[in-house]
Amino acid sequence: MARILLVDDEASTLGILTTLLKSEDYEVVASQSGEEALALLRGEPFDLIMTDIRMLPVNGMEVLRAAREAVPDTAVVMLTAYGTVETAIEAMKLGAFDYVTKPFKVSELIITVQRALAYKTAISENKNLKAQLRTRYRFENMVAESESMKRVCSMIERVAPTDATILIYGDSGTGKELVAKAIHAYSQRKNRSFLAVNCAALPEALLESEMFGHVKGAFTDASANKKGLFEAAEGGTIFLDEIGSMPLSIQGKLLRVLQEKEVRRVGGNETIPVNARVLAATNLNLETLLRQQKFREDLYYRLNVIAITVDPLRQRRADIMPLVYHVIRQELGAEREIPAIDEQTVRILESYAWPGNVRELENAVKHALTFASDRRVTADVLPAKIVEAVGEAGAEADQADVTVTMRGHSLKTFLRAKEKEYLERVLRAVGGDKEEAARALQISLATLYRKLSADSEPETETPAPVDGRAATRAD
Repeated sequence: MARILLVDDEASTLGILTTLLKSEDYEVVASQSGEEALALLRGEPFDLIMTDIRMLPVNGMEVLRAAREAVPDTAVVMLTAYGTVETAIEAMKLGAFDYVTKPFKVSELIITVQRALAYKTAISENKNLKAQLRTRYRFENMVAESESMKRVCSMIERVAPTDATILIYGDSGTGKELVAKAIHAYSQRKNRSFLAVNCAALPEALLESEMFGHVKGAFTDASANKKGLFEAAEGGTIFLDEIGSMPLSIQGKLLRVLQEKEVRRVGGNETIPVNARVLAATNLNLETLLRQQKFREDLYYRLNVIAITVDPLRQRRADIMPLVYHVIRQELGAEREIPAIDEQTVRILESYAWPGNVRELENAVKHALTFASDRRVTADVLPAKIVEAVGEAGAEADQADVTVTMRGHSLKTFLRAKEKEYLERVLRAVGGDKEEAARALQISLATLYRKLSADSEPETETPAPVDGRAATRAD
């Protein structure tokens, strides 16, 4: 049900409009002064504002300006007499949706209200769509809303057309291979092979054979000659993932391939020329490995021609919700409707540290979609460990907040602040409906208004003596 704020200092006009709009099943909040309307705008959400222009001391133009600043997506319709049509047109230049002249025709008024509400709905849907798609998909499946990922995309654009060797840094799950694929896809080698090997996943002997190939009889199971990845990727790109885990013995052979542009298969004597661009990635600090003599310095400088760093997801929170919507779209396909994600769930997703980075986020979204119902994603369908982790972090933050911000304040002041914070949270949960909030809180509506509007009272408690002893005592 749409909520409409009516503002007019003429009680008769206000009564007629209220009755008319309620008969059309709209929820109406009536205000007889611009001053009161400004207070209502600060505390309650509205889908439409209808305000008279001529009022004192706060007129309709001031209400319009306040509305455009506080709730820019909410349509404002001006009510005006014939003599002030020029003022109404000026109001439209300032952002009013439309105006209705007094005395008004009922049909004209209702149509204007319907159009204004349709405008509000369209704006909301457009913002939601932008939230879902506010990302640059220039590089397949890459989401780049944060500044750091935009920089990564810019680097890809510049280095992709070259044949330079690239070293990609980033924690596990940040999307290093996705960056490598994007570099290949936008390079001159895009029509040739992109082959990847995880240097941490294979034992030394198998890794050597996988990369450089082997000849028949080189070892027990070598029943035929086999090309390695460098040969198979001829004219294309080879991606060496987790290169920091590569054994030193193979590092020396890789260095020779990079220097001489040729390979020698395991067990063979013949050298074979190769032309494959090398992209490497690591989640380890190679400079630390250099100091520990676990990585060859000459290979490091040969690989680290150009470095690209992919920050962990916790450092680029602007990417979280676009990534969520991207994963949802991938899972549901292009035709199915995107489910709504409520405010609490968004807060949890954006607050969680994501130690597993994008990979963990993808798994969490898939988990949520599996258990979601009524085309809505809520906190209870997220993995429990994520909800619990955010709750614990929030509790710690609250404790820190108490320690820092409440130092020197009385218990009464602290309790009053926490009470008001809880009241406002309940209000947001019920869409600003104060009657519904009062019922949920099991207090009267008058009490709710009083608690929300009450300013902090001066503290009157007698402070304890500095030394912590009672003010008086028997000796």
